[in-house]
Amino acid sequence: MSNGSNKSFHFFILTHQNYYDNLKNNLEYILFISLSYFFKIIGLKLSRRFSSVIAFFFYYIVPIRKDVVFDNLKHAFPEYSQDKIREIAYGSYKSFCLTLAEILYMPWLTDEQLKQIMVCKNQDLIVNRFNENNGVILLSAHFGNWEYLATSVALQINKKFYVVVKPQRNPFVNNWMNKYRTKWTNEIIPLGVSIRNVFSVLLNKGIVAMVADQRGPKESMKLEFFGRMTSVYTGPAVLSLKTNSPIIYGISVRQKDLNYKVELFEIDRNNLPDNQDEKIKVLSERMIKNLEEIIRKNPEQWLWMHKRWKH
Repeated sequence: MSNGSNKSFHFFILTHQNYYDNLKNNLEYILFISLSYFFKIIGLKLSRRFSSVIAFFFYYIVPIRKDVVFDNLKHAFPEYSQDKIREIAYGSYKSFCLTLAEILYMPWLTDEQLKQIMVCKNQDLIVNRFNENNGVILLSAHFGNWEYLATSVALQINKKFYVVVKPQRNPFVNNWMNKYRTKWTNEIIPLGVSIRNVFSVLLNKGIVAMVADQRGPKESMKLEFFGRMTSVYTGPAVLSLKTNSPIIYGISVRQKDLNYKVELFEIDRNNLPDNQDEKIKVLSERMIKNLEEIIRKNPEQWLWMHKRWKH
């Protein structure tokens, strides 16, 4: 095949791939929006109940990443029986689908609803640290409802959070998500944008919120998590040390009434080693150990669908 034919063939493949990708994105977005309007019609209470149907579908009918979930749970809890592992696994699907339903209901939430859903008893911890004229790092995890957490707490304390987010694969869904993440007080910093944007916010005494519980790059620092070594993101520790910003961990724990109790606690930065690399390691260890303790209390509320121990 000549070079000209090769180029034409590659152009043909690329054009058709773009067409099918665009078609897929549009169909996904139509389904996404349709569910959002459906939840508007039935209300938040019934939307939460309907999420169990979605969980049943993705656990039993069209399993999504089920092998990954079971592999993660078996390694994290080797002492648990197969029945207990299955119980946590299904609970994790129900938790994720409940969070998804709540996210899809975001356009219809009132300020009062958003405040009532997240009960945060010690929100003054953020305010007091902010009033010390420091930047503040708010760290969370894919636990409970992390999207409502950032939005609700910012609304309750009337402070703007600069939320670091990973862009969604589907650009239409990504734009929709960012629209409602910023509906109230917050602004978005897309992951991949220069880290200088995050530094700038902290150096200007702003509040940066991020979720950093997933697996880090292969070349990043390895720390123990549930008895196994895994790659971790050291960004929060580096940012904290370079800007002298406290790290406050925020976790939304779902209660029996399906609302949330927010637990806020500061990561201890005292008694760190003198060496900078060791400082980063010890501070990162403190964060990941705190996360493990939180997950062990309510393992079904963490997102087990990613390959946390791949590296």
